[in-house]
Amino acid sequence: MGTMLLCWAALCLLGSPRYKIIEKRQSVAFWCNPISGHATLYWYQQILGQGPKLLIQFQNDGVVDDSQLPKDRFSAERLKGVDSTLKIQPANLGDSAVYLCASSLATALQRHFPPVHKTAGLSPLLS
Repeated sequence: MGTMLLCWAALCLLGSPRYKIIEKRQSVAFWCNPISGHATLYWYQQILGQGPKLLIQFQNDGVVDDSQLPKDRFSAERLKGVDSTLKIQPANLGDSAVYLCASSLATALQRHFPPVHKTAGLSPLLS
């Protein structure tokens, strides 16, 4: 049986590698350096023909959401709230995708209202 190769692409903010071809069952790591001052960092996976799927979200160096990260082979970290790495070890053929890194000053959705917001006028959504 021939060797199977995977094509990888990482479109990051000052990230690397831009693309990576590896053999099945090898490990791969992507690196991302977000825009200075951006507290929130996201890693997405986009499989051919599908929309991007959020793998993990960091706020500074803490994880906010990693519910879609396959923790058996994928890992991610953000060092000192700045650089981030995404590792896949070992990589499978099904992991062939575009891996995207994005950053922002703040998250668009917040779990709690900041204390300066008034909530008295809010009513529940009707189904």
